Amino acid sequence: MKTFKRFLLEWCKTNVMNHARRAHTASTLSNGNVLVTGGFARHALNDCELYDPSTKTWTTVGSMNEARTQHTVSMLKDGKVLVTGGSYFGVFLNSAELY
Repeated sequence: MKTFKRFLLEWCKTNVMNHARRAHTASTLSNGNVLVTGGFARHALNDCELYDPSTKTWTTVGSMNEARTQHTVSMLKDGKVLVTGGSYFGVFLNSAELY
């Protein structure tokens, strides 16, 4: 994985996530950390990982109740993250989860 250093205008190598994935979401939290939710890697994922740019480390921070891909994430004013919809093997989900 690489991160973009906007002040240097270059990409820098960083540590890799615990699980490779696609069709996930990545959201920047108010403290600068990045929350990655769900996605797909051989099967739909329900786990969430947190990236801390100050230490360049990834931590698994829990699991959603449902595995989901192609979902949306909304940052709420109170700092919480709302994960909604998506799909699980072609079945559309109408559930929502709060982190």
